[in-house]
Amino acid sequence: MEQNKKKHYEDEFKKRIVCLHLEEGRTLKSLAEEYNISHGSVSNWIKTYREECQVNPQSKDEYDLMSENRKLRKQLEEAKKENEFLKKAAAFFAKEID
Repeated sequence: MEQNKKKHYEDEFKKRIVCLHLEEGRTLKSLAEEYNISHGSVSNWIKTYREECQVNPQSKDEYDLMSENRKLRKQLEEAKKENEFLKKAAAFFAKEID
């Protein structure tokens, strides 16, 4: 019978996974599948990081920065979509005028 060995992950790896989730909005499922780790592990790492943010000002600052980055990325993506739409609308109306 095989012993059930727990896989050990380096703190830097865990932090990278947490950053991908918090900063880039990656889902727990996609991270678990891509990095071949359990959904529960990813969830626990995120929970642990959030708890650390409550007591560690440096971690809290990092968390705030990641959240702000995520928000700005979303806003940029929306602005790009709106810009594309406006370009298409301008081209359409320019054709109508001719």
